[in-house]
Amino acid sequence: MKPTFLNHERPLLTVMLQCETPETAIGRIRNANCLGADAYGLQVESLKPEYHNEETYKRIFAEMKGRPSYVTNYRSAKNTGKTDEEIAEGLVLLAKSGATLCDVMGDMFARHPEEMTDNQEAITKQIELIESIHQQGAEVLMSSHVLKFTPAERVLEIALEQKRRGADVIKIVTGAGSMEEQIENLRITNLLKEELDAPFLFLSGGVCSLHRRLGIELGCSMALCVYEHDALSTPPQPLLGTMKLIRDTIDF
Repeated sequence: MKPTFLNHERPLLTVMLQCETPETAIGRIRNANCLGADAYGLQVESLKPEYHNEETYKRIFAEMKGRPSYVTNYRSAKNTGKTDEEIAEGLVLLAKSGATLCDVMGDMFARHPEEMTDNQEAITKQIELIESIHQQGAEVLMSSHVLKFTPAERVLEIALEQKRRGADVIKIVTGAGSMEEQIENLRITNLLKEELDAPFLFLSGGVCSLHRRLGIELGCSMALCVYEHDALSTPPQPLLGTMKLIRDTIDF
């Protein structure tokens, strides 16, 4: 059966890989396979440029042993200086190489402070890119890193617009600077579950991190976690072992 991020009975524990070399990524995959990882997230922008090729991607995906692969190709790290058109071409190559789920930034082709462009020309190009990725047999996640607390109405608006553009999975990252904002983000997670009718990942940064851990109990279709923390990993992302314990033992 072909790997997918859609229609799973429980949230997928997705181990993020921010590595400069395929050897490091493969070593981490082999370790996480033994700890119960359900899926992997390869952040291609972290790989050195000489590894941005189909042969390397296929080699890394093969180590996942049939588990679904989520890929990002953001503007940061080793992609600094690339145009959005080059990044888009990279996503299509990743889909061709066997990636399961490709992350299309919500402001690709026209930057926006909420990472959700309202430029109509850019939106048309995004829709065309999503169609190209789908033609390669891959699924599409659209991401908007707002990175600040955002009211429920705006979060839902962004989510519905991502879905309209053709995304199979919705991803929005906001923020929480207080317990009140964190509690509201938990409520918004439940709102998305009731209103969106699509798989989604709603996360928040900031000083309050409980939302990242409990979101999978309220409707998020996957958890982004790490096998271990190092200099390249995202500090707020919890350990795989922590998220496995939460998912498998907490019953809401």
